[in-house]
Parts: sequence; structure tokens; C-alpha cells
Amino acid sequence: MSSLSYDLTLAGLSVGGAAALTGIGLIVTYRATGVLNFAHGAIAMVCAYVLRQLTAEWHWPLPLAAALTLFVVAPGIGLLLDRAVFRPLAVLGGDPARTLVASLGVFVLLVGGAALLWGPGARDDAPTLLSADPWVPLGAALALAAAVGAVTRWTRFGASLRAVVDNRGLAVLHGVDADRVAAAGWAFGAFTAGLTGVLLAPFVRLDPYGMPLLVMEVVAVAVAAGMRSLPVAVAVAVGLGVAQSQLTRLHPGGVLEQLVQTAGANLFVIALLVAALILPGVGSGNALPRTASARVPTPPGARIVAAVLFLIPLGFAGPDLTTSVQVPALAIILLSLVIVTGRGGQISLGQAAYAGLGALFTALLAAGRFPGLPELPHLPALAVAVLLVAPLGLLTGRPAISRHGLALALATFAVGVGVSRFVFTQPYATSGLTVDRPAGFAGDRAYYLLELALLAGASLVVIALRRGRTGRALAAMRDHEAGAAAAGVPVRALKLAAFVTGAALAALGGGMLAMGQRAFDSGAYDPVRGLLWFAAVVVLGSDSVLGALAAAALLVGLDAGARGGVAAAVVGVLAILIGRFPGGPYEALRTATRRLHRPARLTPLGTAARAALSRRSPGPPPTAPSAPPPRRPRTVPARGGPDGPPPLTAHHLTLTYGGFTALRDVTLTVPRGHVTAVVGPNGAGKSTLFHCLAGTLRPDTGRVTLGAHDITRLPAHARTRLGMARTFQQLAVFPSLTIAENVQVGAEQTPRSAPGATPRALRLLDLTHLHARPATGLPTGTLRRTELARALAGTPHTLLLDEPAAGLDAAETAALAVLLRALAADGMALLLVEHDLDLVADLADTVYVLAAGRVIATGPPHQVLAEARAAEGERTG
Repeated sequence: MSSLSYDLTLAGLSVGGAAALTGIGLIVTYRATGVLNFAHGAIAMVCAYVLRQLTAEWHWPLPLAAALTLFVVAPGIGLLLDRAVFRPLAVLGGDPARTLVASLGVFVLLVGGAALLWGPGARDDAPTLLSADPWVPLGAALALAAAVGAVTRWTRFGASLRAVVDNRGLAVLHGVDADRVAAAGWAFGAFTAGLTGVLLAPFVRLDPYGMPLLVMEVVAVAVAAGMRSLPVAVAVAVGLGVAQSQLTRLHPGGVLEQLVQTAGANLFVIALLVAALILPGVGSGNALPRTASARVPTPPGARIVAAVLFLIPLGFAGPDLTTSVQVPALAIILLSLVIVTGRGGQISLGQAAYAGLGALFTALLAAGRFPGLPELPHLPALAVAVLLVAPLGLLTGRPAISRHGLALALATFAVGVGVSRFVFTQPYATSGLTVDRPAGFAGDRAYYLLELALLAGASLVVIALRRGRTGRALAAMRDHEAGAAAAGVPVRALKLAAFVTGAALAALGGGMLAMGQRAFDSGAYDPVRGLLWFAAVVVLGSDSVLGALAAAALLVGLDAGARGGVAAAVVGVLAILIGRFPGGPYEALRTATRRLHRPARLTPLGTAARAALSRRSPGPPPTAPSAPPPRRPRTVPARGGPDGPPPLTAHHLTLTYGGFTALRDVTLTVPRGHVTAVVGPNGAGKSTLFHCLAGTLRPDTGRVTLGAHDITRLPAHARTRLGMARTFQQLAVFPSLTIAENVQVGAEQTPRSAPGATPRALRLLDLTHLHARPATGLPTGTLRRTELARALAGTPHTLLLDEPAAGLDAAETAALAVLLRALAADGMALLLVEHDLDLVADLADTVYVLAAGRVIATGPPHQVLAEARAAEGERTG
């Protein structure tokens, strides 16, 4: 028994060593570049294939082939990715969501390229680089970790790396070459990926899909280490490897034994689930970048062209539509991503899991094998499967409430991998399982017609979610989540609804795909397939029904009409180009055609004719109309009185961040009909107090009340519906909506809003003439007025303003002061957090001065602002 334990421990050390290599590479790349490299496993797979090609096909000596693979090919891939893909993204600002899409693009490109070059089948003749001694990969991991630690701690390059990690912009200002640091990080990360691939290849399936997914599961090691600590990553990797190996000794018998063996074989998947769903998240990005289809109208006739193309198989194809029947089903699956990602702005890499569950449940229900339910005909089975899968959308919807960007991507990917490993590949669920088509739709043509009908219904659902009140709320949440909550949008409930609806559509498409193929194929719903679907939808129009239809036709058509892997390669190239064309291929096409287009010019004869006509025409020649004079905002009639909204009050608020006390026993009242201002130096606690009042932060102790109601625990949108409104220091407008739609969101989400609130708010802020303009590319003053109009459209009684004069010129600031005085005279309670002490002196009735989280002075502005100016002068002097 002791010998068995020792042998299993050695085997676990071998696995743990390889996992540690992956974790080290991911952490170093992330620390040097800020990119969580989802393509790490694909690089490992390509390097393993290159070594096999050099040795097995071209008969190079193993030492020479290994040296070329590890020290030239692998770092070269990393340097190429840095230079061609991720450096342009860094120039654009390094948006985490766009970087994620590019990383996934590299992944699918390498997977598709490998399938094209070496075929999709598995290889079992990969060369063994080192001996089978389990200490070798562990020793390599420990040596690499020690080397990285030494370089980071004791070399000049290490100091540069630490500076870039702490603050890239500040490091560049101090002369650090951040590009060189990033290039070195990519080269080293790719080297570790290559080393992992060549070490694993002899012991696992070498195929374009299996190894990349296997390595991606090991990302749990890096996440558990907080993407920072190499010793923690090595320890976690070794511990999981040994535990996974030791679990093979357990044989409790019965169903429990099968469960234990499944858990043991997928311990890294379990660790990924725990790391992604429980541990603090990695990354901070919010919504995905909007492609051109999100802000450019659909070309005229595009829908008719799409309908004709989808009807062509019925008129011109032969009786065998095996390939064609896959397109509508896949289109419905991709429409689920339009809802979750395009409309809701949430990263979801697990939609393939819901599609697979829809297919599996349909097959089980039709076969009478679903626990607790009778055998059903195929169409009712599909409908029931959709109803059963829809609530499971909460598996990814719940993490979306508190996670964004890369953290949400990891969580949804972990759910997809977990479902694939613990459901789709288990014999108890899928053995002997077949599925047929519904009665009356057995033929390809009849079934294709059924699919088109269901696709039309799904498209109408998605189109409905693009319009109306719900569509505007989803767009607002996607564009600016905090701004949407401040406008009264119930962000948490809306996210859950988007994921549940997306899961239902994915299940519908998955069930249709299985019935079209007359089989449940777990490989059709593996996590790698889900990554490909996500990338295709994003680059072809994540907010467009036509984009989803085009993506489905592209994915099915390319792989059916060419060698497998072409679709992945094409989608990968398009995803990579998102760094140079953030609007996707539509923007690239418009740019190219714009360069080819030459503006029309008059010939010499035409110029002479225009001059002659101008001389003969009576009166002065026509001139361009002059710009209208600037309009001052209309004021509202004052109607203050003893009755009105209850005061907003903070009672002894205290809030501490990681040992730093931002608020210390702060008490403040915002009465009706008054302008209350909070001033103080940077770091005084003004913003923290504002967020506690607005509902985006919760104090450690103390209460926030609105009249007799304790609202301390109410979220931001609930406070808005009680009659509070706020603006933001950094503009919180929704750029994919028009000015009028921005204001309409504020009116629709609050029950207090009166009829006609939107046009009144537009008139009040002098925005009526701009109502149809998109809220992007406009002057700061116009967007400030838009944000304030949205807040006022909800008919609030209490208005919180965070630096409302930021970015305004003197005339715009004066107009803002006129409006705010009118609102206060009308009985509204206003709280103003502002650095412009002259504006505060002109507006405020009561001023609170904060310093070090405490209220140090309160009173009329002429009494307390002198002290505030003195404190500000001491701080800046």
C-alpha cells in the first residue's frame, strides 16, 4: 500500500509540475502585460505539433528540434502576438473586454490553423523530450519560479517589471520602456507554454482541441494565486496534482464510486470552478466593445437579402440538406449571445453548455429517460427541455451580478467546462442515447421549414429586446452599468433575466441541432466550440440579429465546404483585427471603401458656369447660415412651501477600506428647497460620502434615512425609484442611445415620473433640437446637460450632483448655476460635491467641509469657505 501511495504521489508530482509551468507562464504574462492569455494552451499545442513535425516527419535530431521549438518558435510566437495583436490594443487604452476578444481570437486561430495543417485527428507519436521521471517537470517549474523571482527582485529589468505592474503610465513617465517589458513577458509566457506542450504531448492526446482545453483548465492555478504569487501557484498545482492522483485509490462502490472517479479525473476543473466563482475576481472591464452594428443602422434591404439566402436551400439544393439544417439551429444558439453579450454587455463563454443541455434533455425526454417525467413526443420534449434549461441560466447569471470583464469570462467558462466534464462525457447520461426528428418533419426539407419558423420566432424575440423600454434598459446597462442603476434600472434583475433568456434560446438551438443530426454528439457542444461561437458573434455583430445569422452561415458553410478548421481560422483573424478596427469588419470595410471613394469635383466648364450664374443672380450670393446664438436653459417656476419631500440624512457614517478610514462619524442633512454642498481636499472622503448616500457603497456603521425610511441597505436603483437622482463626476451617458432615449430611460424606470417628462426635461435643458442625435461625439457641456436631463426626467425630489461643473466653460457653468438655483427654489433638495469653491459660494445655502473623513466645519458658505480655501492652499502649497 505504501508503494502504491508513493507511485501515485510521483504521478501526481508529474501532473502538478506541468500545471505549475502553465501557472508560471500565465502569471508572468499577466503581470507584464495585464493580459490573461486565453491562448496559452493553443500555443502549447502548436509547439508540441512543431516538435513532432520536426522529429517524426522531417527526422531532425531531437535536441536540435527541441532547441528550435523552445528557444525560437515559442518565444517568436509570443513576440509576434505582442507586436501584431496586443500592442495596438495597449495603444487604444488596453480595454480588458477588447483584449479578451483578441486573446480568444488568437486561440481559435491557432486551433483552426493546427486543424488545417495537421488535421483534426489525435496523434500518439509525439516525441518524449525528457525522461518519464516525475521530478523533471516539477524541477523545471521550481527552477523557473526561482529564476523569475530572482530576476524580479534583484535586477534592473525586475524593477521595471514591478513599476509597470504597479502603474504602467507612471512607469512610462519615469523612463521605463513598458513595451520592452511587455515583449519580454510575452516571450517568456510563450516559452513556458511551449515547454508545457512538449512535456505533456507524449502522455495526452495531441490534437488541435484536446490539449488547448486541458491547459486552459489549469488556469485555476494562476487564479488561485491571485495572478501574482509564483510560490502559491506552484504549491496549488502540486497539491491538486497529487490529490487527483491519490483519488484514484478510492473505490467506495456503486454510484458514489463513479462520482468520486469523475471528481478525481477533473479535479482541476473543480478548482477552476471554485477559483472563478468564489475567489476574488481578476480584471475589471465592464461591457464588451460595441461593434459597428450597435450604432450603425442596418443597410436597406439587408433583412430581405438574409431571408432570401436562408430560403435558397429549399429551391436549389437537392433532397439532402444535412449541412443546411445546421445553420438555423446554430443561428438560434448565437442569438442567445446577442441577448447576453450584445444587448446586456455581459461576457458569456458558457453558452455551449446550455445548448448541449437543451440537446441532452430533449433526447432524454423523447426517450422517456428523464427522471420524474414521462416519455414525450419530440416537439413537446424540446419545449420542456427549454423550460428546464432556462432557470439554469442562473449558474452564469449569479456570478454576473458581482463580476465583470475577465472575472466574468472565467466564471462563465468554468461553468461551461464543468457541465461538459460532469454531464456530457458521463456514460450514465449519454450512453445509448439517440434522438429523432418530430413526426411529420422527418425529411430534410420539412425539418428545415420547421427550423426557419422557430428561427423567425427567436429573431422576433431578440428584436423585441432591442426596442422599447426593456431594450433601452438593456442598452443602458451595457453602456454604463452604474449610470443605468442611477437611472432606476434594476441591474441585478436585468442581468439575471438576460442570462435566463439566453439559456432558453441556446437550449432551443441545441435541441434543434441534435434533432437535425439525429444524434446527441457531446463534441458539438464542447467548451472550445463555445469560445469559437462567442468570438464569431462579437466580431460579426454582437448586437445584431443579422450578425448572428451571418456568423452561423459562416461557421457551418466554411467547415462544410472546405477542410475542417477554416472557420476557426477566419474567425480568429477577424477577432485579432479588433485591435486595429475596434468596430469589427464593418468598420474595416467602410475604411477601405472610403479610401477608394473620391469626392466629386466640378470641371473647369462647371466652375465657369457657376461663376456666371452667381453674377447674374439678384441680391447677395448665398452664404452659409450662421450658428444660432447659445440658448440659456429655461427656469422652472418657484413653488416652495412647507410641504415637500422628506430630507435625506446621513447619521454617524463610518466606512473603512483595508485599514484606511474614509469616513469617521459623518452626519449630514440635505433639506428640501436648499442647496447643500460638500467641499474638502482630495482624499477628504467626499466621494465616499456621496456613494454612501447614492447607494453604491454601504457604510460599516451608521444609517442613511429618507424621512422616516431607513435606506442604508437599499441599492442605487431602489433609491432612484423613491425619488432620488444623481449625476456622475465622469460622464455617465449611454452612447448607443440617442439624447432623447437617454432621457427616456430616466423617465421610464421611475414610478414617480409624470406623463410627458421626457420632452419637458429636453426643453428644460435646451436639448430638443438634439433629441435624435446619438449621445457620442458631442461636447462635454451637451453631455452634462443630457445626464442632468435624464436625472430630472424621473421627477426626483432629491438630486445628488458629483462635480457637475467638471469640463464646463464659464458660460456653461453660469447656465448650470441658474438652473440649479431654480430647482432649489422649486422645492428640490440638492447635494453638491464640487471643487469649484466660487460655484459653491454662489449656489450653496449650507456647506460641509470634510478633511480626513471628518466634518470639520458646517454653516453658510461665507463662514466656512474661507477655512476650506486655506486648507486647500496648505495642501497644494
